[in-house]
Formats: sequence, structure tokens, C-alpha cells
Amino acid sequence: MDRLFKRLNIIPSDMRLYQTAFSHSSYVNENHLKADYERLEFLGDAVLELVVSDYLYRNKDFKEGDMTKIRASYVCENALFEYAKDLSLSDYIKVGHGEEVDGGRYKKVIQADIFEALMGAIYLDLGFETVKTVISNIIVPYIEDPNITFFNDYKSVLQEYVQTEQRNLIYELESEEGPSHNKTFTIVVKIDNIIYGRGSAPNKKEAEQEAAKNALDKLAKV
Repeated sequence: MDRLFKRLNIIPSDMRLYQTAFSHSSYVNENHLKADYERLEFLGDAVLELVVSDYLYRNKDFKEGDMTKIRASYVCENALFEYAKDLSLSDYIKVGHGEEVDGGRYKKVIQADIFEALMGAIYLDLGFETVKTVISNIIVPYIEDPNITFFNDYKSVLQEYVQTEQRNLIYELESEEGPSHNKTFTIVVKIDNIIYGRGSAPNKKEAEQEAAKNALDKLAKV
């Protein structure tokens, strides 16, 4: 990992944190280890949101709603996957044999999760100011480049449409399939209790976005 640490300009103190950050549940289960990356991923997600929120508040004169949308676009799965690819995180991810055969280390959802876990590890190991610098160096150039867009907030667009029409909008989980480390969620979106869209993805948030996009596509044809 020395090449990665040099790229991030950090000197790690507790290497166990980074070993955990790169350990997928399939690898942990096969090797009877204690912990995978998921707890660090949870922490890293919160750290990322705080750092990006702090940057937007201090450097942009946007309203609260606009800042929320912009933040979402730079901490969404598509964005995290791009950061992970740029850092070549797949070179360091440890997955079990079955997941390796299935190309697990290159999957978008796993690489995105690992990026969050890595940020969580840096935060615990070296403190907030260090992880803030690391995250800023990675993400701020993307924020400042007007030609880069990671995310379209289809849910917000659909919500605005429904509010204009004064109609009722709900998202429901239709199915949840696959093992714990590789689930697929299918969400339906209903308008006035009629299904208008359906979306499937590795997590519920992305599945909701896919469902909203599907609904908007159908509404555009009405």
C-alpha cells in the first residue's frame, strides 16, 4: 500500500485499520477474521459528507437545498467509484475466492464502499484535519470542474413534479435478493398508489433513483 499512501501524502500509524478497510466480508469469512470494512465504511460516509458540506458552506454562496443536491452528487456511488478508480483501489481490495472469480474487486459498489472505508480509517488513524485534506485534494477539483457531473437527482425532479400536480408519491421495497455482501434491491415508486417506475441496484438509495428515472421516462411519454 506504500504507493497509495504516497499518493495520498499520508504516513499511517495503525496499519490494522487499513487492512480492515480493504477487507471484504467474503475475504473475512473465508479467513475467519474479526472484521470487514463495513463499520469503517459507515464512519467514512459521515466524514465525507461533513468535509464536502464544510467546503460548500465556506466556499459557495448556495442555498441549503442547492448545497444538499450538490453534496449528494459528489458523495454518491458513481462519484465514489470514480475516486476509487483514480486511486487504483482495486489493487488493494481483498475478497474471497468466489467474489474474486465474480470480479468482485472491480465492482462499482465494492470500490465505492472501500473508498468510504479508507476515509474512515484515515480519520481514526490520523485525525480529522488530515482526512479533511485528503478528501479535499481528491474531491474539490471535481467540484470546481463544471464539465464533470456524476449524478442526476431523479427523485428530486419527480418530487417537484408530483408536488406541482398535488399527487401522492411513495417508494416501496419490492424485493431483496442475493447474499449479504452482494445484494440487489428492487424498488417501485407509486404515484397515487399506481406503480409508475421500478429500479434495481446494489443499494436502496440507488434503486430509488433508478425507479424515479423510470417513472420520469414514462411520464415524459404521457
